[in-house]
Amino acid sequence: MSFDLSVFANKNIILAVTGGIAAYKSAILVRRLKDYGFNVRVVMTQGAQAFITPLTFQALSGNPVHTTLLDPEAEAGMGHIELARWADLVLVAPASCDTLAKFAAGLADDLLSTLYLATKAPVWVAPAMNQQMWAAKPTQRNLNTLIEDGVHVIMPEAGSQACGDVGLGRMPEPEQLADQVKDYFHQAQRAIAEKFGLLAGKKVTITAGPTREAIDPVRYISNHSTGKMGFAIAAACYAAGAKVTLLAGPVSLDTPNGVRRVNVSSAIKMLDESLHQLEEGCDIFIATAAVADYRVAEIAEHKIKKAGDELAISLIKNPDIVATIAQQEKRPFMVGFAAETRNVEEYAAGKLVAKKLDMIACNDVSRKDIGFASDENAMTVFFAEQYHMDKLDLEKASKQEIAQQLIEAIHDALHHEIEPV
Repeated sequence: MSFDLSVFANKNIILAVTGGIAAYKSAILVRRLKDYGFNVRVVMTQGAQAFITPLTFQALSGNPVHTTLLDPEAEAGMGHIELARWADLVLVAPASCDTLAKFAAGLADDLLSTLYLATKAPVWVAPAMNQQMWAAKPTQRNLNTLIEDGVHVIMPEAGSQACGDVGLGRMPEPEQLADQVKDYFHQAQRAIAEKFGLLAGKKVTITAGPTREAIDPVRYISNHSTGKMGFAIAAACYAAGAKVTLLAGPVSLDTPNGVRRVNVSSAIKMLDESLHQLEEGCDIFIATAAVADYRVAEIAEHKIKKAGDELAISLIKNPDIVATIAQQEKRPFMVGFAAETRNVEEYAAGKLVAKKLDMIACNDVSRKDIGFASDENAMTVFFAEQYHMDKLDLEKASKQEIAQQLIEAIHDALHHEIEPV
């Protein structure tokens, strides 16, 4: 399950493929860019078509491949202008020695060189050529010109080349190039989110997943929480411009992009880390973790051996993390979660008051379609009385969609005029 909320589906990449044996890598690059959600159109030079066919790129990109300067089927026959306006980024990979020279000289004798002059989008080049051609003074002079003109040059790698030489000139692997493109748009999105996002400038701490309370070195008490909802909320908070720390119980989930993750195991450790985050500064505390209510009074030093038909273990109550944080002097905006199997709204409303929360979201985990391991959820949100906000019903949707709706609810509550308690 991915928690990446980057909106790459609206970003348009022109991948320009020029003549060189590395053109075969460009087919994989199209696939990797598509995997990230980018819209991809391919431009091929005549030299590129000697190494790989346009049909390959058409099948991989899902779009027609552009090969000629004046395409009668394009807008008013001005295909290069239409493409130039469409692109959010032009990536030339591989970029041949000839293409670099054309760009540096300002020539416009084919589709790609004309597109280079006509676009306002950033242009990246990934040179690929024989090591001696790379080292040649004219090539280095052309590269310096392109850098001065604002072109981003992705340096080639060293290694064995198709001609048998060894040295600089190999195009980086497609996965590396795709990651660089992804990171570029991530950074651009982050800059906007930090300035204009719903939670811009806020420090958010989120607890997620289960806790484990050791019985002996082998066994423990835990629950069925997977942490999916908490991780989805962490990703949504980051996308909304917040600085996010995720206190994660033992779960098998990848850390959302941009989120700082701290792994904890027991309720006591989760509480200690929560208090530490409060000391470091926390504006919003979101408690999605399914924390064990009880722990073993005395953990056995060695594995408990099987003896008799019954085993008695003494349990003691764990501290209530969300209630403890809510009672602190530096109290953040408090969001609790209630996973119930009956009387869901009644229990949630009671917790909202008893734990002095600002907001609580509840769901019925007895439903198989929205239970712990599900990728979907449905919730009801209650707000503290002083906010004078009606309860909010979030219809069944993906946990990512529910997370974004919760962020909107938090934003609305933070900006709602409240009465003193």
